[in-house]
Amino acid sequence: MASNTRNYDYLMKLLIIGDSGVGKSCLLLRFSEDQFTPSFITTIGIDFKIRTIELEGKRIKLQIWDTAGQERFRTITTAYYRGAMGILLVYDTTDRKSFDNIRTWFQNVTQHASEDVNKILIGNKCDWDEKRVVSSEEGQQLANELGIPFIEASAKTNVNVEDAFFLLARDIKKRLLDNQAEGGLMASHVKLDGLQTKKHNCCN
Repeated sequence: MASNTRNYDYLMKLLIIGDSGVGKSCLLLRFSEDQFTPSFITTIGIDFKIRTIELEGKRIKLQIWDTAGQERFRTITTAYYRGAMGILLVYDTTDRKSFDNIRTWFQNVTQHASEDVNKILIGNKCDWDEKRVVSSEEGQQLANELGIPFIEASAKTNVNVEDAFFLLARDIKKRLLDNQAEGGLMASHVKLDGLQTKKHNCCN
């Protein structure tokens, strides 16, 4: 007989977006399976992987959706913005165009995702110094402009990949707890108001 007991405390749906070729699939493969393939992986439409992590004493199940960056798949992938709790915006530090297009991707998030979705900017391929065209300072400046965290990573050498996903998961968990606390506070106010009203009517 199968058990219905959940083996996690939180389920978080994450979405990875960015231009084709920036290394979205490689980042996901490194994080979910600790593997790296040097061959170019083209995502057709949408793909996803799952990994459960331990964070601050809680088990968090991450459902991570990897989207296709090609223009012809944009209409398919926009449907996946809805319901996403966290979004990783990825550019390639060796590709100026992919960096410039982050603002467009950010606009897509604003248009299609929920208003309070957590976001992070990731500059991938930071290990490739001789080919780098986007500096760390530029990445940080853009993140500051967009009001989101920033981290540089390398799927190839496994630099900051875990940190990027954990940082986003931590921000989501904090938001959920804050909303929960706020909801509880509002409920207590409603209950208190009800009691006060009842008492007031009784005295009249």
